[in-house]
Amino acid sequence: MLHGSYYFCTMLHNRAHVTVSIEDPVVFKDQLLEFYKDSTYFSLLDSNGHSDTYSSQQWLVGAGSVASLEVTKGDAFTQLRDFHTTHASWILGFLSYDLKNELEQLSSDHEDTVAAPLLHFFVPEILFRYTAAGLEVAVHETVAVDPFALVKQILNHNKVQPAVATQTSELTAIDTKDRYIAKVQKVLNHIYRGDIYEANFCTQFQARNVQLDTLRAFTELNAISSSPFSVYASLGALKIMCASPERYIKKEGATIISQPIKGTAKRAFNILEDVAIKQQLAADPKERSENVMIVDLVRNDLSKIATTGSVQVSELFGIYTFKQVHQMISTVTAQLLPELEFIDVLKATFPMGSMTGAPKLSAMNIIEQTESFKRGIYSGAVGYITPQGDMDFNVVIRTILYNTGNKNLSLSVGSAITAQAIPELEYDECMLKARALFEVLAQQGVTLQHAHSL
Repeated sequence: MLHGSYYFCTMLHNRAHVTVSIEDPVVFKDQLLEFYKDSTYFSLLDSNGHSDTYSSQQWLVGAGSVASLEVTKGDAFTQLRDFHTTHASWILGFLSYDLKNELEQLSSDHEDTVAAPLLHFFVPEILFRYTAAGLEVAVHETVAVDPFALVKQILNHNKVQPAVATQTSELTAIDTKDRYIAKVQKVLNHIYRGDIYEANFCTQFQARNVQLDTLRAFTELNAISSSPFSVYASLGALKIMCASPERYIKKEGATIISQPIKGTAKRAFNILEDVAIKQQLAADPKERSENVMIVDLVRNDLSKIATTGSVQVSELFGIYTFKQVHQMISTVTAQLLPELEFIDVLKATFPMGSMTGAPKLSAMNIIEQTESFKRGIYSGAVGYITPQGDMDFNVVIRTILYNTGNKNLSLSVGSAITAQAIPELEYDECMLKARALFEVLAQQGVTLQHAHSL
């Protein structure tokens, strides 16, 4: 039910902006997803009720497109900055991991089966934002829509039952278990020689000629995981179903926040066993070593753009519990130099250290030599940039990627390799991280090929 009428109506930059009160924001969010399920441009950024000192809203939705920017080559960061300046509006979208090639003398010669561009952003026609103040609805000035009437239309929209899977598709591992272990050993050899201290090594699972109900897949994945940086996004042919627990970077005014994750442990059904696993993760010297290496890397990245003495580790080795796993998360903050803007923050910190390694450039080179796929959106970031140049981006992990054009699907998983790594256990960690993704795809007939031998 919709309570009252307009609480206020203003112009927010180039948007007519209203705030209304709704009875159940979770139900309304689900109705939003159903209402816009066939939209070419749509992005839901969902905290699933998680909140901390740095939270700005519970969820954010952009629907429809006034303008979009898709970059496949060239000076992508400059084009993004100019796009934001031109439109002076909220923009939502993603950054591909392979933007690293623009920032450093690197290349990516493998195949990205879902064919993602370097970045893709759009200016939404309608922006929905749920905060403590209620539901904010902002309509772009070029769009002739009554926001209050639109909310009522969404509330009255009938949900269509998802179709039952009628075909089966094989999800194939790009690396067998033996091949994965051999590759991790190669990374370890680099570490033993002193080339790097740590690398985030990943593997991928692919399926081709897939018919996927992406909204159903996201809804089921979100129910299983309920992660704080979840995403359901449609940007042209690309669909993103993401259950990420990790924030890459946030800018709010001059304050920069990064929250790298390094350290993963399974959950247990037994409460006492679950508590013991959590305590073991907190004390594990290997996990703490992985985490602090990336914290140091983030501190170094932020120091390039921060005022003197402002880079601080506000939390080190924090243990957070999610439905599937326990995670070790640290928080690093800084104050941005006054002459710099959001694009400078991205260029100084991307790709995020938790998905590369230390030293970053050497680790990215070794990753490219050792992995057998182009990461694309995986290990990149999805998020938003405000008209003022503030932003918040996640780390694209625990994610299903799908291209409605070529019908290809992929999911990737990885783990941090340090000198203490045991390849067989790293493989087990990857499979733990992928478990929810496998379960969701199996519901639609996309099943893991020869799972018993992987």
